[in-house]
Parts: sequence; structure tokens; C-alpha cells
Amino acid sequence: MIRILAGPSRRLAALGILLAGINLGALALHVPGADTVGSPARANAFVAVVTVGLAVYLLAVRLVLRERLPRAAVWMILGLAVAMRAALVPAPPFLSSDIYRYVWDGQVQAAGINPYRYIPADPALEPLRDPAIYPLINRKDYAHTIYPPAAQGVFAAVGQVSRGVTGMKLAMLGFEAMGVLAMLAVLRRAGLPLERILIYAWNPLALWSFACDGHVDAVAVGLLGVALLARTRRRDGLAGALLAAAALVKVLPLAVAPAFVRGGRLWRPVLAGIAVIIVLYLPYLGVGRGVLGFAGSYGTEEGYDTGAGYWLLAGLGHLGFSPPGLVRAYLLCAGLALAALALRIAFGRNDRPGTADAVALCRDAGILAALATCAASPHYAWYYPWLTLPAVVAPLPAVIWLGAAPLLLLIDPFDDRFLWPALVFVPGLVLAARAAWQARRPRPAALLPQGTAR
Repeated sequence: MIRILAGPSRRLAALGILLAGINLGALALHVPGADTVGSPARANAFVAVVTVGLAVYLLAVRLVLRERLPRAAVWMILGLAVAMRAALVPAPPFLSSDIYRYVWDGQVQAAGINPYRYIPADPALEPLRDPAIYPLINRKDYAHTIYPPAAQGVFAAVGQVSRGVTGMKLAMLGFEAMGVLAMLAVLRRAGLPLERILIYAWNPLALWSFACDGHVDAVAVGLLGVALLARTRRRDGLAGALLAAAALVKVLPLAVAPAFVRGGRLWRPVLAGIAVIIVLYLPYLGVGRGVLGFAGSYGTEEGYDTGAGYWLLAGLGHLGFSPPGLVRAYLLCAGLALAALALRIAFGRNDRPGTADAVALCRDAGILAALATCAASPHYAWYYPWLTLPAVVAPLPAVIWLGAAPLLLLIDPFDDRFLWPALVFVPGLVLAARAAWQARRPRPAALLPQGTAR
């Protein structure tokens, strides 16, 4: 057995098969027909199992970054990535019910109705209710849809051909595949090993978030991947347009915009992005300010207005430190820090050709994405896997950790926004601090592996 697994390729294959087996074991914990894992005990057991998968994934990432693999290894990586997703697609969503709202919004638009106009429980939509989707919609009694126009466009397109969750899942996986193919092209263009695509493709959080629950964040992943490819090909306008579309799926991708205007390449992507935002909003403006949907009330529901929704402020609350104006001060400090970093990235250096340019772009995008996401500190796990997409080219340890470790956030045994999430954020901070310390100690260029993001 030791001899069989001696080579890096065989060890990688063994890790992949083990990860697939762990995912199947976790899937077996779901009670058939239940719209959740089944019970708190089963949920805890589920997270324990997928955490083992997280450890296997991190070992595979380490192997890919440290070992020389044959070119054929990328086909094994992609094959196992497809197989793991195919195993999860038939399973009903049981970690989140968001996909039912996607399907509902798509059916509302198929009926020629603006999805921002009515809540699902409104009598005007009664003819659209069905026993498979409507009863499982969350917040159906009080919340207008929260999803921005680019997401709504996808829901509408899927709604023309499918009325079920499987069709919506397949659409999400199609966008995810688009992002993976784009990053393979970026890796090839940069002259980096294609096997690094494993960093995203085997991310267990991406598997469960998109193949099992079909979260719309997969659309943002696909659009961001193609935007990064367009930017490396110096198609600035197209890159800005795609990034704007990604931000109108989930707003967080907007944080990486400064990486796209590095070297003073500003006006074309900005103008293209603004044009896309206007075009995507136009079909829905008949409801006026209602086009923002549930976005305003969502912050209140998640505790952002009191500060309880922010991980750092939740920790200060444990210490009894919650003076008036603390939330405003936190937002001001976080905004200034992100703005300073954004300005430094956008205007502090010129473009460099080839490998260095692609790595710098993805490194900056990964840093901006991670900092913005951590500042917002959403407690939903599916907000994080997109971080590992730029990490394929610029594998920063803190970013990889933050893009996968939030699997732990699928449960909250303490019903607390600080203690349990600290298992995700504290190691991320330690890894970031370690990287910053190492960056202060210059190493000879000859000792740096190809494509390393310093």
C-alpha cells in the first residue's frame, strides 16, 4: 500500500477519493425527505464529518503547491471535482432553503410580474403557488426578494425552462464551471501549473454550497473568473462589465474592483461597469425604490444595525464594551482601511507583463475580497467559497483558509456570533499576520517557487 501511494499523483488521487468518500458519508447523514439535516445531533455530526473533509482538502492543496505533478493530473482533479458535484446534485437542499426563493422569483418573472413588486404571500401571486416550492420559501410572509438584477436575470432565464430546484442547481454549476475554465486559462496564460485549479475545484465548501444547495453565489464565481481572464488579456471594458454583473449578484465582488484598475487603467472598466448596472436595473425600475427589495431590512434582521452581526463587535460585546456610536466607528475604520488599501492597489504600482501581472491581479483581488468579507463577517457559510477562486493563481494561505473553513459556520452550537466563528477568523488572522511577517524578510528570488504571491 505504501508503495502504491508513493508518488505525488497517487497520493493526490488517494486524497481525492478519500474526500469524495467523506462527502458521501456526510450526505448519508441527511434524513430522506427532511429539509434540514434532520436534527441538531445530526447537524453536529454532519459538520464533524465535513471538517475531516476540510483537513483532507488542505492536505491536497499543500501537495499541489509543493509537489511537481504530471500534466495529466489536472484531468484527474477535474474528473473528481465533477464526480463529487454529480453526487450532490440529486440530493434535496438541506443546509439552506434559499434556492426555493430563486425558483419562485424565476416563476414570478415567467408570469410577466416584476419580482420586486410583491412578497410571495401576497394574494396577487396565489395562482403561482405550488406544493413543491412555495411552502419552503423562507421569509415569504414579510420579505420582498433581496436578490439584485443580475441574479434575477438568471432566475428568469432558468424559470423559462425549469420549475424545480434541480434545474436551478444545474444552472449554478454551469456558472461555476465557467469560472473554473476561466481560471484554467489564467493559469495557462501565466505559465503556472494547471493542477492549482484544485484549490477551488475541490473546496468542500464550494461543493456543498453550490452542488447541494445551489446558492446564487456560483453565478458571481463564474462572472468573476471570466472577469479576471478578461483583465489578464487586457480587455478592460469587458472585465469591468463582468465585474459589475458579479456585484449585481452578490455585492461583495465589488470589493475587488481596485485590482482591476491597477496601473491607471481606470475609465474604460468604470464606464463599462456603470453601463452594465444601468442596463440590468432598467427592466425592474417600475417599482421605484422597491427595486432594492429586502436589502434594507436584512441588515436589521442580521444584527448589523446593533453591531451584533459583526464578528469583532460581537466579541467586544462579550467584554461589555458597546458604547453608543461603536457601529459607526467600526464601519468608518473598516471603510478607511479598505479605501487606503484600494488606493494603494489601484494607483501604487504599474502593470507588469506575463506571470507577474496575473499573479499580482489575483493576489490583490484575493486580499481585497478576504478583507471585505471578513469586515462584513457574514455568518452564512456560502458567502465565503468565492475567495478561493483568485487563490488558484495567488495561493495566499489566509485566503484559502477563509474560503473553505466556514464549513464550521453551518452550525452554531453556542448561538453566538463570536465564539464559534472565532474558529474561522482567528486562524485566518494568524495566517495573515504570519504572511505579513514573512513579507518583511526578503528572500532571494531564486528560492521563490514559480508564481508565488509575496
